[in-house]
Amino acid sequence: MMRTLRTVAFITFALFASTAHSASKTILVLGDSLSAEYGLVRGTGWVPLLQSQLKTEKIDAAIANASISGETTSGGRTRLQSLLSKHRPDTVVIELGANDALRGLPVAATEDNLRAMIVTAQKAQAKVLLVGMQIPPNYGGDYTRRFAGIYPKLSRETSVPLVPFLLEGLADKPQLFQSDRLHPTAEAQPIMLHNIWSHLKPLLLK
Repeated sequence: MMRTLRTVAFITFALFASTAHSASKTILVLGDSLSAEYGLVRGTGWVPLLQSQLKTEKIDAAIANASISGETTSGGRTRLQSLLSKHRPDTVVIELGANDALRGLPVAATEDNLRAMIVTAQKAQAKVLLVGMQIPPNYGGDYTRRFAGIYPKLSRETSVPLVPFLLEGLADKPQLFQSDRLHPTAEAQPIMLHNIWSHLKPLLLK
């Protein structure tokens, strides 16, 4: 009798664990034009490509893309709480900061906004992936270094994984950028997805 009860308990636990692992997840992407398919045909950006990747990997997850062209860290910080309440994401991908730098906003303010978003998402029981950005040296050596340093610093402080640089592997390839020289082409999107995926997948499988 005792052996039968143990067997039933084990099977029940296994079924529960399997269900919990396979339960549908929601990924919230909070970004700017780099994640909002600026200048691209709909469905060709890295975020839609991510949805296809999830299907290929048989990971049951839906994506809520809340990215807006021109978004700053201040705007993302303002919108995040309502997005968390609406979508209740398991994972939040924060891809913001480039527009702060383009406008020459104070590095300290950008850092404070990103930190606040990370903490807010964590308080909502969501895992966070921080996406790092870098800017060209023509913005001034000091500003460029301090801006690039924000992301690894916050990753260490808040214990969240970091994509070191979203545009890794294409920043020095002008043919992979649109005519504005700021936004990657459709051909560059798989590279961006690759940069994201290696850090996002482990979060989804936890």
